[in-house]
Amino acid sequence: MASELNNDKKAWSVLLVSTLAFTVCFMVWMMFGVIGIPIKKALDLNSTQFGLLMATPVLTGSLVRVPLGIWTDRFGGRIVMAILMAITVPAIWLMSYATAYWHFLTIGLFVGLAGGSFSVGTPYVARWFPKHRQGMAMGVYGAGNSGAAVNKFVAPVLLVAFGWTMVPQVYAAIMLGTVVLFWLFSHSDPSHLVPSNVSFMDQLKALKDPKVLKYCQYYSIVFGGYVALSLWMVQYYVGEFGLDIRVAALLAACFSLPGGVLRAVGGVMSDKFGAHKVTWWVLWVSWICLFLLSYPQTDFTVLTVNGPRTFHIGLNVYLFTGLMFILGIAWAFGKASVFKYISDDYPKNIGAISGIVGLAGGLGGFVLPILFGALMDITGIRSSAFMLMYGVVWVSLIWMYWTEVRQTEVMGANAKPFSLQN
Repeated sequence: MASELNNDKKAWSVLLVSTLAFTVCFMVWMMFGVIGIPIKKALDLNSTQFGLLMATPVLTGSLVRVPLGIWTDRFGGRIVMAILMAITVPAIWLMSYATAYWHFLTIGLFVGLAGGSFSVGTPYVARWFPKHRQGMAMGVYGAGNSGAAVNKFVAPVLLVAFGWTMVPQVYAAIMLGTVVLFWLFSHSDPSHLVPSNVSFMDQLKALKDPKVLKYCQYYSIVFGGYVALSLWMVQYYVGEFGLDIRVAALLAACFSLPGGVLRAVGGVMSDKFGAHKVTWWVLWVSWICLFLLSYPQTDFTVLTVNGPRTFHIGLNVYLFTGLMFILGIAWAFGKASVFKYISDDYPKNIGAISGIVGLAGGLGGFVLPILFGALMDITGIRSSAFMLMYGVVWVSLIWMYWTEVRQTEVMGANAKPFSLQN
């Protein structure tokens, strides 16, 4: 009994300190979403160049996810997470000394390693909990995505008070302190490691499963879209509604904060109702929100009996923020439900599978900001970013219908009675 109580205490200690570490890593990963605005002005960047600047850290954070997930299976999450965070500290500090565009891109690649922390923490915390509570555990850990919102609270204040160069210096100090806290309050359990006779290739064989590709597609929306819009929204508010950067960051956090914090709620819902039901409704809510967000500010003239009359259609800042808030909640639930799929289907290989799915989501977060910028340069329409996301959600809805929903009989003798407990 005492041993079980001690293990439970260790499990919660691991979960809480890992969530703190992931929050700080995500805050650093999203740094360019705020400091990129004065950098863009100083370097006179176009929208495509700006998109690449913001997306560069996301690239390395995505590419390292597969090896990090595998190393976590083999060596344990505690040592891998501590080393990963420690490596990023010098790069974060050096960011304040960058002056040329290529400087930012190069240093951003190293800062981006912090984004790989997701693939370390997910299997690390999941294995400390029984199967029926793994959705909750991964959801709580995933709430560290709220680091994107923390960045929007902290960075604008530092930027306005001291200039943008103070932001990476403060973030480097915070990351260093977090490494120390993580090492002091985390634990290791040899029984959580994948047996040494399992090779890297054995682990990677599971990636041939077509279901993994589907989960990658889902995650490229709920996580990749979340990362991309978290980076894009501050400058969107500044450009579209003419807001001060501090107000813009505060409103952008209305999307980032629920999109991170409520992931834990999504984990609990996925445990209770199943990954499929939660993901299906997430995609439909996303589809509706993105349809409304896609409509550009439009003036049109109608010839009436009393002469021409001009009308305006477009979302004001309040409706826009409300829809972004709902979208953030939906994607928080979706991020948790996708990983519930993984823990259900691949309990022995969570690290490798979560690594490849995380890679897909991260690559979505890398590619989308660049496409957002390119579309804006080509069309001149800011809401083209949401048009693109709307099309991506359509793909996932169709894919999910044909592979999951259509295979469930809802009428006839073989139909299953509807129950939220299914």
